[in-house]
Amino acid sequence: MNAADPDTFDLDAPIFDPDAFRLTDQERELTALARRTGKARFAPRAAEFDRDARFPTENYRDMHEAGLLGACVPKENGGHGAPFRTYMMTAAEIGRYCGSTALTWNMHVCSCLWTGALTDDLDMTAEQRAKHMERRAVHYARILDEGAIYSQPFSEGGAAAAGAVPFSTSVRKVDGGWLINGKKIFASLSGHADYYGVLCGEMKEGARPSRRDTMYIAVPARAEGVEVVGDWDPLGMRGTVSRTLLFKDVFVSEDEQLMPRGVYYQAASRWPHMFMTLSPTYMGIAQAAFDFTVKYLRGEWPGLPPVKRRMFPTKQMGVAQMHLMLEQTKALWFQAITEAGPDPSREQMLRAWAAHYTVMENANEICQLAIRTCGGQSMLKTLPLERLYRDSRCGALMLPWTAEICLDRIGRESLYLPGEDDT
Repeated sequence: MNAADPDTFDLDAPIFDPDAFRLTDQERELTALARRTGKARFAPRAAEFDRDARFPTENYRDMHEAGLLGACVPKENGGHGAPFRTYMMTAAEIGRYCGSTALTWNMHVCSCLWTGALTDDLDMTAEQRAKHMERRAVHYARILDEGAIYSQPFSEGGAAAAGAVPFSTSVRKVDGGWLINGKKIFASLSGHADYYGVLCGEMKEGARPSRRDTMYIAVPARAEGVEVVGDWDPLGMRGTVSRTLLFKDVFVSEDEQLMPRGVYYQAASRWPHMFMTLSPTYMGIAQAAFDFTVKYLRGEWPGLPPVKRRMFPTKQMGVAQMHLMLEQTKALWFQAITEAGPDPSREQMLRAWAAHYTVMENANEICQLAIRTCGGQSMLKTLPLERLYRDSRCGALMLPWTAEICLDRIGRESLYLPGEDDT
């Protein structure tokens, strides 16, 4: 289906009502931009990207044109300068129309959010900060001027992505730059990003690998020694094209550092809400499933006969269950993203894990309720609900905060105060 002019579309109601949730002017504007672009451009293409497991390149061109690629680029560098909460709500609106676009956009935006608003809250020497500001301006210019896409390959198949051990992808300091070796799996945007923001462990002579030595370095996709391998035919989030990345003696210059030495570990320790940025996609999917159900039962879904099914008590009960779950999810998630910041309290971290878990699990539960409530026709691939269901199932599996990890941390932190053990 061809995409349409966003200006010709009526906007859907926002996921978070600007007045009720007291949104800032910037939040109102960016979330409206995301809804307008998503409804007109992303939604008509979503089924095609899913069917063919094809990266949503066209959507990224639209985001560049609309200014969304630079949503979290600081204003002084020419972007919107969106802070954490603003980004999260904007991403949720994009996830409402295409889950794969929202999830991959997260990988891109984090290269700006982490190096921008988050690092501004962290400790650096004056020399480190000056060099960081200089280097990040180069990355931001690539995004704004050239439409460059950054990704963020994270997973390696072990415990590193969960923060339990150092990354096995290694980097060594050499003359003029860095030499990278390793492998990343489930690397979204593989073969389609212009730069891979690789998290890797610095290998130091005579020292054991340490999480404190994690480096965050942009690797040009065309650099010698970079290879994309394997197929991509998953259950859901098919448009992310998360194939395996191999790095063999890949040389990158010193200026490709996205963070100075030691700063990523500080960010992960002091700004842990940074790991919630996968959740907006699923907040959007939950809203999309509810939206579809209401329109379907009212006989208002485009392309279907105007048959109303809303008068049946069983349908009303199903919608009520979905509405309750959606409102509960929104309230908890909004509170968690509102209080996100450096050095969170124990209670704030418990709330962050609870919110993340709730979004990931409730998105799928809401999709299940939608299928049961709408009936057999909703499972047809000509309608979006079966895709929403498949995409929603993927969220609970995603590192660094899988559903299991969230439960483990909530249980442990609820029972043990800092410094307590059973010895």
